[in-house]
Amino acid sequence: MSEVLMPKATAVWLLDNTSLTFAQIAQFCGLHHLEVKGIADGDVAENMRGVDPIAGGILSREEIERGEADEGYKLKVAASKIAHIPQPKRKGSRYTPVIRRQDKPDAVAWFIRNHPEVSDAQISKLIGTTKSTINNVRDKSHWNSASIRPVDPVTLGLCSQIELDEVIAKSAEKRRKMEAEKALRSEGPGLAPAQDDLAAYDAPEEEDASKKDISADDVFRDFN
Repeated sequence: MSEVLMPKATAVWLLDNTSLTFAQIAQFCGLHHLEVKGIADGDVAENMRGVDPIAGGILSREEIERGEADEGYKLKVAASKIAHIPQPKRKGSRYTPVIRRQDKPDAVAWFIRNHPEVSDAQISKLIGTTKSTINNVRDKSHWNSASIRPVDPVTLGLCSQIELDEVIAKSAEKRRKMEAEKALRSEGPGLAPAQDDLAAYDAPEEEDASKKDISADDVFRDFN
C-alpha cells in the first residue's frame, strides 16, 4: 500500500511538474495507471490542486531525476524525519473557519455534479454543512446560486484527500448495489406470444351453412 497520504493530489503535481511516466506515478502514488491517465486527461480529479511531494518531505528532487532518466525505475518514498503522530478520529460535524464557510456551497455543487451517490448526511458530516444548504444548492434556490461553481472540497481545504476518498469509496459500493437492484427490477419477463389469438387469426373461417349457394336442382328436388 502506498505511503503517500494524498495520492491523487500528488499525482496531479507529478504530472504537471515532471516527465515521469504514468506507470511510475501510479506505482509511487498507489494508483492504477489508467487512473493516472484519467487525471492527465482531466477525467479524474477535475479541478484538484496538486500537492508538492518534495515540500512534503516524501520525495526528493534527486529521486525524481533518477525516475526521469530511467522509465523502469521505481520511485522510493523518502524516510520521514519526524515521528508520525496518529490523528484522533473526528466525531460529529467538522468545525470550519469563518473564512472557509462561504466555500461550502461550491463543494456541495461538486458532489452533486460528480458524485450524486454520496448521501446528504455524508456531505454534511464531511464538510460541516446543513441539509437545507445542500437542498438549496441542488434546486438552485440558494441565495448565491449565480456565483456557485463546483470545486472539490480538498482544494477548498474543507477536508483531507483521505477523508474524501473514504466517503466516495463507501458510496461507490452503495451505488453499485443500488444500480444492480434497479437493473433487476427493470428486467421483467418478456411478453409471451398470444398463441390463441394468432391461431384464431391464421385459422380459416368456418363456412356458414346458411350462406351456401342453393342451386335450382336443390329447389325442385323438394317438389318431387
